[in-house]
Amino acid sequence: MIIIVVVVVLIANNVVLINAKIPSESMENTIMTGDRIFGFRMAYGINFDFFGKHISKKMKDPERFDIIIFKYPDDESQLFIKRLIGLPGETVEIRDGKVYIDGSDQPLDDSFVRETPTGNYGPYKVPENCYFMLGDNRENSRDSRFWDNTYVTFDEIVGKAVIRYFPSIKLLD
Repeated sequence: MIIIVVVVVLIANNVVLINAKIPSESMENTIMTGDRIFGFRMAYGINFDFFGKHISKKMKDPERFDIIIFKYPDDESQLFIKRLIGLPGETVEIRDGKVYIDGSDQPLDDSFVRETPTGNYGPYKVPENCYFMLGDNRENSRDSRFWDNTYVTFDEIVGKAVIRYFPSIKLLD
C-alpha cells in the first residue's frame, strides 16, 4: 500500500500538478508574495522531466494572458511565474507602459496590472515556439524585458497556474 501511495504521489507531482509558493511581488495583485498555487502540468500537452528524461508533446497552444509556470530562460534550475503577453510571430512594444501588439493603435487590456506602468521597451519580435512574458506588477517584475534570453520556449513551460489554495481559494485567469 505504501509503495502504491508513493508511486501515485510521484506521478501526480511530476506529471499532473505542480505545487508552488510565490517568492516575490512580481505578480501582485493577482498572486501575492507567499501565496501557494497549483499549476496543471498538462495544460498544453505533455512537457516534463521524469527521472532525468525530458518528454514533450504540444497538444494545445498557450494563450495570451495565461499565467504560466516556466523554467527561467537564463537559469533553468529556477521556476518563474508570469503572464503570457506575446505569442509566436508577434511584435511586442511597450510605449509609456502600455503594451502594443504588431503596431496596433490600441494597447492590450491590462486591467490586471497593479499600478500604472511606465517605460518604453522593444520592439521585440517573438520567435516561433517562443513567448514573451510580463509580471502583473510591472514596476517590480524581472521579466522578458530584462532577461539575457528574452523569450520562454515551449519546452521551458512547466504548466499553467490554475488555482491559488493559500491563504484562500481563488481561480487564476
